[in-house]
Amino acid sequence: MKNNGILRQVAQLGEPVLRKIAVPVSNVEETRIQQLIDDLLATIKDVHGVGMAAPQVYESLRIFVVASNPNPRYPNAPKMNPTAVINPEILSNSKDKEKDWEGCLSIPGIRGLVPRYKSIRVRFTTRDGKVVEKIYKDFIARIFQHEFDHLEGIVFLDRLESNKDIVSEKEYQKIVTRK
Repeated sequence: MKNNGILRQVAQLGEPVLRKIAVPVSNVEETRIQQLIDDLLATIKDVHGVGMAAPQVYESLRIFVVASNPNPRYPNAPKMNPTAVINPEILSNSKDKEKDWEGCLSIPGIRGLVPRYKSIRVRFTTRDGKVVEKIYKDFIARIFQHEFDHLEGIVFLDRLESNKDIVSEKEYQKIVTRK
């Protein structure tokens, strides 16, 4: 992956771009698309995220990055190479769901227990134009579903079963350090 991205401002809940259905990318090789991917990767690293969607940086395009690595916000995240995901589709999912903690850079200060499919089969275009199919499980599947939701104008709060599943960031950090 290239690494000459610039840090972008992260859209906060209430910004209309976060509630729009993002537009498909027609030309992956376009300079502005490649630059957007670099910017997402630079921004996510700077803010200790594990995933970030283009709408979160005010670009209503069907692109997100998944970049799971342990960091202060997700100390137990598995390591993976950062992956750019363009025009994703979720082809199938496991029957079983699991509730686990999620946060969002566009909704700072709170976390929620969100039910997600434990396993998903997906298809997407890579930044070099290849169409790939993959199966993601557990935490990586959770990130993919969270970021995919951003492309549909959905935030994790919309997925909660109850408002009682919301905690402050401070309380979440206490919960994670007890694990």
